[in-house]
Amino acid sequence: MLSSKPYLIRALWSWCCDAGFTPYVTVFVDEQCQVPLDYVQDGTLTLNLGPSATGSLDIGNEWIMLTARFGGVSRELAFPVGAVIAVFARENGAGMEFAYEPSVVMEKPADHAASLSTAATVPADEPAPKPPRAGKPHLQRIK
Repeated sequence: MLSSKPYLIRALWSWCCDAGFTPYVTVFVDEQCQVPLDYVQDGTLTLNLGPSATGSLDIGNEWIMLTARFGGVSRELAFPVGAVIAVFARENGAGMEFAYEPSVVMEKPADHAASLSTAATVPADEPAPKPPRAGKPHLQRIK
């Protein structure tokens, strides 16, 4: 049977954007999720899916894929729709919770799988590499 979950996620995302709210999504992180593990708390990750915070957002029927910045570093994320446990507006908390649907091992769509960078892939037993720190800012005051 066709799941209504991706349609509801798209509808809530669209409603948040149309109403001027910031759409947030909470994802239950499992082995299928390609997300920065440094930001996972209690097995979940909350992401800002607003148009100004993401690039190339694709809310498909099986996968959600996007580009987002973490600590100034752009990363490509991908996670199954079944891992989404909530979609809500940051400003007022209005939205919807979903049951976690453990995913069977499924392939990411072929056209996106090749484009996903290995920089965003972090093995579970190794911490994510820290981005190189820039030196002190070199701004000068001009009179």
